Amino acid sequence: MRFMVIVRASKQYEAGVLPTAQELAEMHEFNETLVKDGVMLAAEGLRDTSYGARMRFSGKGKPVVIDGPFAETKELIAGFWLVSAKSKQEVVERYESCPFEEGEIEIRQIFEAEDFGEALSAEARELEARHRA
Repeated sequence: MRFMVIVRASKQYEAGVLPTAQELAEMHEFNETLVKDGVMLAAEGLRDTSYGARMRFSGKGKPVVIDGPFAETKELIAGFWLVSAKSKQEVVERYESCPFEEGEIEIRQIFEAEDFGEALSAEARELEARHRA
């Protein structure tokens, strides 16, 4: 199974405050463990929302583009990991040693093609596999 571990943004993050050298070293050490254990598929930090935009779709026509920064920080994402695990509990246990002193992460399982059963045609499954390759 694959899981996305989402790092929630803080006010400090949204203000553009970068991690210290010590915090970066601790995160690299944590990430290295994930790589050595063969569970990390990807991991990235995101720039604060002053570098971003939102697109709001409403019916037909052109979407509305809203440039950052965004005022509300409680639902913003600062970064993510994609990891492979046998269960959500395995991910929870692994991230108990994540080197955050404060903050919040969210763990979400990623849909796999087989989750859609017969609703996903053989042709769509093949196309999905090609997109992933």
